[in-house]
Amino acid sequence: QVPLVESGGGLVQPGGSLRLSCAASGFNFKTYYMSWYRQPPGQEREFVAGISSSGGATNYADSVKGRFTIYRDNDKNMLYLQMNSLKSEDAAVYHCRGAAFWGQGTQVTVSS
Repeated sequence: QVPLVESGGGLVQPGGSLRLSCAASGFNFKTYYMSWYRQPPGQEREFVAGISSSGGATNYADSVKGRFTIYRDNDKNMLYLQMNSLKSEDAAVYHCRGAAFWGQGTQVTVSS
């Protein structure tokens, strides 16, 4: 059983929106801080957004503030990233992270 599995990536035009999902299993999801990272082509992995175990506190990279929203459903063991007003520079493989686990990632491509 894979602890974290992302989905929801794809091709979107600049200005468009996507919602990424991360399904968690095998650990007590509701007790962990969770986060999203991304790795653009040829670059290092970078922090995107994080959320406290209860969902009451969030933090974001400056590059995505006001455009992305991280949230979670602890009843369903799910983490989400709503991405709006996407830019070409948002193109990357997006990974969720929590409890020392990394997901395998989902590809986001932003292109007209």
